[in-house]
Amino acid sequence: MQQPISQDSFAQGMKDALPLLLAIAPYAVILGAQASRTGLSTPELGLLTGLNFAGGSEFAAIQLWRDPLPVLTIILLTFLINSRHIIMSAALTPYLRHQPRRKVLPALFFMADEGWAVTYSRTLKNAAVMPADKCLNLSYFMGACFPFWPVWLGFSVVGALAGPALGNVEMYGFAMAFPATFIVLLRGMWKGFRAARPWMISLAVAAVVYLIFPGHAYVLAGTFSGLLAAWFWGDKA
Repeated sequence: MQQPISQDSFAQGMKDALPLLLAIAPYAVILGAQASRTGLSTPELGLLTGLNFAGGSEFAAIQLWRDPLPVLTIILLTFLINSRHIIMSAALTPYLRHQPRRKVLPALFFMADEGWAVTYSRTLKNAAVMPADKCLNLSYFMGACFPFWPVWLGFSVVGALAGPALGNVEMYGFAMAFPATFIVLLRGMWKGFRAARPWMISLAVAAVVYLIFPGHAYVLAGTFSGLLAAWFWGDKA
């Protein structure tokens, strides 16, 4: 049986997150190398990765980075891609609602996909043996989530500095780290086909729109189709 999380569990959170922590470094390098080819300076990239801290929206922003800068498009796309964090944080609410908001809200800044997946998986296992208000504490949450921030920031800067020397970093196969990481995350959260239907609907709709319509309309289509599917099947999954 899974042991409950101890009250002093920052180290345990780091230990659980370590495999994914190592996996994000390669595609942080890719982001930095791509940014160096758009004219984005290294300090600007550091601000982007440090203040936004959401890889998917940062890759999308880099692809749109040109002169004149489409500011409104980047803002809207960033909001749509990052809107998944609303649902992710809502999933943790039953286990964090007893914590003071002055502690929870700053901690949620560090909630990237990988750290959230590690935290949520451990929390669900603890929920089987203990009350909801004891399943998760902020020490474990920060141990599982915070280390991704300096790794993501640091390796993206490394990629920006080394980008001109590396050339086309995609040729080294680093890009495979991104889909491989998310396959691992999905496998860890798999609850059967019925629960996965919103994911599949979102993926299918986004793929079709991507193939038919130019631009980034597929992000909007995938986001809302997934939300609608989750709402429709919510009580049935």
